[in-house]
Amino acid sequence: MFITEAWAQGAGAGGGSDFLVQLFPLVLIFIVFYFLLIRPQQAKVKAQREMLAGVKRGDRVVTGGGIIGLVTKVIGDNELQVELADGVRVRIIKATITDILTRGESVRGAKDSEEDDKPMLPPPAPAPERKSLLGSLLGGKK
Repeated sequence: MFITEAWAQGAGAGGGSDFLVQLFPLVLIFIVFYFLLIRPQQAKVKAQREMLAGVKRGDRVVTGGGIIGLVTKVIGDNELQVELADGVRVRIIKATITDILTRGESVRGAKDSEEDDKPMLPPPAPAPERKSLLGSLLGGKK
């Protein structure tokens, strides 16, 4: 007696709107993932690609292993020569560069021989004056 009434109630429901209600949370999750994960990652990759395309002679760079060096020669599209210390030059793959610390000046008409590759160093920037919060509140210099 109760079983026939239960079967009768379940049979009359329309399936079109029920499917859309079930699909909505999945679409919402995909939209959130796109704006919080996929899109920022694409922007980060684009910025890294532009940074690597702009590496030139005289730049001070950091490699993936944490080694800081000065770019002395751009060998090709994927390879650089980096000076780690005086007279210590290594060839690295451009993709291993993680950051450019300082930009060097553009060098035109430079020779391609390794002996004449003296990098143009940028002038040192003056150190910014550091003030403490307590000193500025009390009127002192530091």
